[in-house]
Amino acid sequence: MIREIEIECPSCSPQEEVTHEVLKEGQSPLVRCMECGQVHPAKMKTPKNVKLKVIISKMDVSNTFKTELDSETMLQVDDELVVDDEESGMVCPILITSLEAGGKRVNAGRAEEIETVWGRAIDEVTVKFSAQEGTEKTEVIEKRVPGDYEFVVGAEEKVGNTRLFINKIKVRDGLFRSRKGDVVLAKYVKRIFARKGRREGSGQSGSRRGPW
Repeated sequence: MIREIEIECPSCSPQEEVTHEVLKEGQSPLVRCMECGQVHPAKMKTPKNVKLKVIISKMDVSNTFKTELDSETMLQVDDELVVDDEESGMVCPILITSLEAGGKRVNAGRAEEIETVWGRAIDEVTVKFSAQEGTEKTEVIEKRVPGDYEFVVGAEEKVGNTRLFINKIKVRDGLFRSRKGDVVLAKYVKRIFARKGRREGSGQSGSRRGPW
């Protein structure tokens, strides 16, 4: 696997870091600039680890943990991060919702610059359905699923004994998925709009009906 690093190029970018391909490791490393192709020696930074404070929200409860990362790791809002708190033994994947560096909120930064990470646990998430019955009645129904659970527009979803047919899905970036067959992972769902079907065991026909 080719290793890439961000350093200054003496030929095309002496003041700003650009991407380089590492050609030779060791005491006298050589790199190739991906911008201009210049091959030159490089001073490789010795990686160090930093401990970050991470505030994780899960089911309306927030807890603070610590996780250790390489200082050069890039963090960005909406990226996924696995938090591994050695002290508590807690390991949890999160979706980064906010970052703080230099006393202010930022969208991205290296781990060594970040003071606090806020995130939403995505090992399990609670998904809300706006379930329509008839032309006027709408009920909010919740379902707890793994973060990687797939919801499909046009498909049937069961919540307890209730059958729901998904019409469209609002994603956390504000967009909607409404084309039949569109798939959205639970961890990215803001809300699902669905139509109620007959309850199972109601004495009605149990044959599956299409959502449209």
